[in-house]
Amino acid sequence: MANLLARKTLDVIMAESAEHGQNTLRRVLGPINLMTLGIGAIIGAGIFVLTGAAAAKYAGPAIVLSFILAGLACTFAGLCYSEFASLIPIAGSAYTYAYATLGEIFAWIIGWDLILEYAFGAATVASGWSGYVLSFLQDFGIRIPPQITSARGEVLVNYNNHWEHLSRIMDTLTSQHVNPDSLPHMSAYFDLVAFLAIIAVTMVLIIGIKESATLNSAIVIVKVSIVLVFIGVVGYYFFGHPVQFWTNWHPFLPPNQGTYGAFGWSGVARGAAVIFFAYIGFDAVSTAAQEAKNPQKDMPIGILGSLVICTILYILVSVLLTGIVHYTSLDVSDPVAVGIDAVPGVRWGSFLVKIGAIFGLGTVMLVMLLGQSRVFYSMSHDGLLPQWAGAIHPRFRTPWISTGLVGGFVAIFAALIPIDVLGELVSIGTLLAFVIVCAGVWVLRVKSPDLPRPFRTPWVPVVPILGIVVSLILMASLPFDTWLRLIVWLIVGLVLYFTYGKKHSRVQVGQPAVPAAAPTQSAR
Repeated sequence: MANLLARKTLDVIMAESAEHGQNTLRRVLGPINLMTLGIGAIIGAGIFVLTGAAAAKYAGPAIVLSFILAGLACTFAGLCYSEFASLIPIAGSAYTYAYATLGEIFAWIIGWDLILEYAFGAATVASGWSGYVLSFLQDFGIRIPPQITSARGEVLVNYNNHWEHLSRIMDTLTSQHVNPDSLPHMSAYFDLVAFLAIIAVTMVLIIGIKESATLNSAIVIVKVSIVLVFIGVVGYYFFGHPVQFWTNWHPFLPPNQGTYGAFGWSGVARGAAVIFFAYIGFDAVSTAAQEAKNPQKDMPIGILGSLVICTILYILVSVLLTGIVHYTSLDVSDPVAVGIDAVPGVRWGSFLVKIGAIFGLGTVMLVMLLGQSRVFYSMSHDGLLPQWAGAIHPRFRTPWISTGLVGGFVAIFAALIPIDVLGELVSIGTLLAFVIVCAGVWVLRVKSPDLPRPFRTPWVPVVPILGIVVSLILMASLPFDTWLRLIVWLIVGLVLYFTYGKKHSRVQVGQPAVPAAAPTQSAR
């Protein structure tokens, strides 16, 4: 058991972070790059896709409370991530933090969990991106065969001359007294648009981190501007037509329908757990620590700065969206576009929002796949995954093999698995990572209180405990089948660990094992 809890010493981690050469990652990212990486990942599927579905299915106008609850959990976790990212400036995010504090078995579990989070996160966003692209093309009369526009088995209906997901517009059809059986039907079998999107992003990531970050920063400026346009246009309309908004906001908290998560306060919790996916970008910033110029100073700025900016934008958008359109009509693939369409005389707004969503969701895919490949890189470097997973391209200085392999698998997931299943899996994976990171900060403060910490999480252990409690509450709000998928994923991971990772671990076979209870060399 002691070997399972062997820790990677901070001395070893810091030595690895100081390595240079063509087989290492290139340190080229400044605080603005890191903040825009976070914003690039956060402002995406959550605000452009999941907000509408969560309001329509779970919380109604009280979706704003769901965003506040989710943002609160992220604040606690973000403070803990910031301490670790400044203390341990190396790729790997929560995986590396767990290795240094809780032991190898916990590091493996969280690393395997991060693979789930980032891979399925990119796939989820690709599905949402596909919906906006198709809606945009249909506005110009460009039709793609519906069979290759959605995940396998999803039922599509032709409504208002647009192919839509039947499950997403059922409430709209009911309110319009339209019999779904009277509409043309089609079953999809492969989302070609999502597949090609992931392949394109993978190629960009292989070319280089600096090029990827520069592209991301440019697109972030575009999509934040478009979010501000939505807030400005709908906000201005509110001051002239407040009655419409107050009508749509009533009841603010729809009564529970008799089952957990179907509106009421349990619906707010379920909504928070589902849209929690919208916040995962800030922890992806920590995976780029080994490519930051001054990680001790810049990582907290990137993590907390992106989190604060995006939480404010989310709250404003959710309030205005549920005011301009009744929440029962928001379960569509492009709810923000539907919202701005509801403002008379602003047809150009829908075009602008769709352009912003198309480019914006592209940056989310980029950051998710970036995080995934860096976790692979760190686990391979430690011997827990095969050596090829950490191979660095001699010219591009990126982990090109793992990036390409992950991109291929994610492209297939995006093309075949429905977005709601993907999104819930990502949320539960992210929350589990938050629990372990918060616990790790607390553990390290107890075991190594004198370590030099460039950024210190305030009010320890109160903040870590609150982060753990809120994250567990949100995890408990997710459906049982989501838990079941997570458990199956972790079991598969543990099988791989005991058959390969434990036997090849550098800590286990190449260096003296450090029991979890022992202090690090740095602390002695």
